[in-house]
Amino acid sequence: MRAARLIRMALLVQSTPGLTAAALARELEVSERTVIRDAQALQEAGIPVRSERGRVGGYFLAPGYRTRLTTLNPSEAETLFLSGLPSALRDLGLSAAADTARLKLTATLLPSLREAAESSVRRFHLDAPAWFREPPTPDVLPELARAVWSDRAVELSYTRPGRDGATPAAVSRVVEPYGLVLKAGTWYVVARIPHGANRDGGWRTYRVDRVTALTPAPDRDGPFVRDPSFDLAAHWEERSAAFARTLLRTTVRVRLTARGLGRLPSVVDGAGIGDALATATAPDPAGLVTLDLPAESEEVAYDQLARLGADAEVLAPAALRARFRAHASALAALYGAAEPGEPAEPGEPAEPAEPAEPAEPGGRG
Repeated sequence: MRAARLIRMALLVQSTPGLTAAALARELEVSERTVIRDAQALQEAGIPVRSERGRVGGYFLAPGYRTRLTTLNPSEAETLFLSGLPSALRDLGLSAAADTARLKLTATLLPSLREAAESSVRRFHLDAPAWFREPPTPDVLPELARAVWSDRAVELSYTRPGRDGATPAAVSRVVEPYGLVLKAGTWYVVARIPHGANRDGGWRTYRVDRVTALTPAPDRDGPFVRDPSFDLAAHWEERSAAFARTLLRTTVRVRLTARGLGRLPSVVDGAGIGDALATATAPDPAGLVTLDLPAESEEVAYDQLARLGADAEVLAPAALRARFRAHASALAALYGAAEPGEPAEPGEPAEPAEPAEPAEPGGRG
């Protein structure tokens, strides 16, 4: 465990000279004191790691020194070849470049590692979109990806969806595109609005398939200066969780069996399941639990809770409970009817079957 951490620390210092003890501690998920001890261990092993104080201080390797720790092992080679997402690379217009890069990497690997890398491709495949939908690739995506790579501000025309049945509106924005995210087959661009022109300089997220046009930003010849503290993955996780919570505008009180409680996380939105379980009462003598479930709407809650059948009883709101009652009555009427071929009245004897004709003598019957 420590050996792997020491190797990683040496590679971090080599690839990013000047990392502070605090930065290395975050990357290695250890304390700063551990970083100091690991630096001493590397020095004792013959790797000339040195620390410098001051505003531009940090950890460095001796000038001209390069570690020889960059050889891949089989697991690392397999992981590297698994890191690509073919559909995403195709959408971004990078599939040819990725194929060439893999060929170059394969040519540099030892035969044993080459076999390990190729075997991972034969065994694993990631298909990002959901079932029964084939999202189209937005026409502007490759051009937008180039703007992201080159830190170029762009002016995008965007169709904003109308709320509560309103007509969609066309808007235009100058943005600094920081990153692209592929979520369930749909591409999003995370961008910062530049300060000025009555703009707040805040962050925005746009669905790329709603971008109708993309042009270079006027009066912005050079690249924009990226915020070095921006973390795309952390930003997306935070904003998507917050967005999901804003959709939960209805609360449904529901009583569940133990089986229904166990199945609840698989049928409702993940954003509200934690809050719902926090309100759960202790099981009553019949083993039933009551909780308040956040939902996007009564319509969505009906579709979700109907999957639990008799393991869920809606207590409130009254309109939703009445809908389940009507649904249950309709099911009872439908399935209470006699099946084709069954007696019309319960208990009525069935008609005797006609006797089969006797087989001819010598026949097979």
